[in-house]
Amino acid sequence: MHLGKTLKPTSIYKFAISSVQLIKCYSTSSPTIFAVSSGQGKCGVAVIRISGPQSSSVLSEVAGLKKLPEPRKALLRRLRHPELNEILDQALVLWFPGPHSFTGEDSCELQVHGGTAVVSAVLGALATLPGLRPALPGEFTKRAFYSNKLDLTGVEGLADLIQAETEMQRKQALHQMEGALSQRYDQWRDRLKRCIAHVEAYIDFSEDQNIEEDILEETNKELKSLLQDMQRHLQDGRRGERTRDGVRTVIVGAPNVGKSSLLNALCDRPAAIVSSQPGTTRDVISTTLDIAGFPMVLSDTAGLRGNTSDLIEKEGILRAHQTVSSADLMLLVIDATHYQDMDPSQLYCADFWRFLQEYIKELGLEEAVAQCGNIKRIFGAPGEKSDLGNVCLVIFNKLDLIEDRTLINNVCEQYLDCVTAISCKQSEHLETVAGEIEILFRDSIGIPFLLCGNPTRENASLSQARHRYHLTASVAALSRYLEMSGNEREIDLAAYQLKQALNALGHITGHVSTEQILDVIFRDFCIGK
Repeated sequence: MHLGKTLKPTSIYKFAISSVQLIKCYSTSSPTIFAVSSGQGKCGVAVIRISGPQSSSVLSEVAGLKKLPEPRKALLRRLRHPELNEILDQALVLWFPGPHSFTGEDSCELQVHGGTAVVSAVLGALATLPGLRPALPGEFTKRAFYSNKLDLTGVEGLADLIQAETEMQRKQALHQMEGALSQRYDQWRDRLKRCIAHVEAYIDFSEDQNIEEDILEETNKELKSLLQDMQRHLQDGRRGERTRDGVRTVIVGAPNVGKSSLLNALCDRPAAIVSSQPGTTRDVISTTLDIAGFPMVLSDTAGLRGNTSDLIEKEGILRAHQTVSSADLMLLVIDATHYQDMDPSQLYCADFWRFLQEYIKELGLEEAVAQCGNIKRIFGAPGEKSDLGNVCLVIFNKLDLIEDRTLINNVCEQYLDCVTAISCKQSEHLETVAGEIEILFRDSIGIPFLLCGNPTRENASLSQARHRYHLTASVAALSRYLEMSGNEREIDLAAYQLKQALNALGHITGHVSTEQILDVIFRDFCIGK
């Protein structure tokens, strides 16, 4: 994605820049850059950002200022072309002296009228000034990172904030951009640096008896505590990643049970073709929804059956199984009349699980459903719990075709957290489905199979697979150290594992240098006492 809404020469705002000037600008060690930061297209106001060592002179020349305005206070000025001296626009100008700016450099903003011609004219005028060039994608944010205005998690949070489409995505991205994750990781890094310093001191000075005897034991206790904190952070069931990317939800069931009707009902639009003819849906149809502020990627799939000779339908069924295998939430749709019309001797709630097992077997979903935590909790061994993971919601459809609903109601009441009944045709109880899904998303009642949760600054979740990868590597290195540290002969090799753990943490927020570790050694110990 393009952080900072940077402008390319191929943009709709076309202006002339000679190839010689571009080569000269790009060869400059710290060039001044400019770009439209408010997006492209016609709008009321367009913000043009300028950042770099020449920002003050650019502002003075274009806005006709004899002295720079007060920092962060808007000033109304006429903008003039630096070569032609013609008026380009009447605009608000703001001055942001470094380091108190977004990039940490001297910066300024020109808030011009957002018409295409106006923006093109101003950008063209800036391009005539020597030493200026258009910003590359994400370059403003990159400079903010190198100026220590943002760490890597903050940069990613900013990108997510720009892309956020739901309320929970916005909250999570804002917390991350403001440092909710980096504060935790920096604390872990500081603890780990202190431990490394203590271990290094033990290796170098223990034989001289100039160091506390129990320092290694105390350090290992601290490292065990740190390891537990990191492991708990990793065991979050991918909640933050789901909030960022969307909960992958798949509608599955036999042909003609109302899967496409359910998709359309939840979308509140005719996203899929609905027909009484079985096998209408052949491919996977996906759409993105906002469920109580949480993003959900909802997919409708082909009806699952094993006796079709249609090659296209077979391919659709294969794709359906592939979608199920990567889903976070499964909406398993059942024709209520099919259950109602069973042998009367079998129609009681205690046997619903047997019916469901047969239905799942017919669809070939035994393995997928077996991974669903709430199914295991309700129908598995008493008190059984599984890791946070996939969830299955069983939905009886076509309730409008049943006169006596006693049986269906009893099943829904007995398995309240897992089974619900609706009529897509009559739009009956659809709000119940949405409510059940919201409960699975939101941390409102402390359910054990939470899919997202409510983002908070105090308990920020992992939001990137990159974070999880490096944290996992850090945990693995810490575990190796604790295994090796019991043997004093291997303490040198064990210490290397700590440096590996520190390096892995550094990949998340930034890098840590050897000098930082040395500073801790001399601060915490009085060598030669």
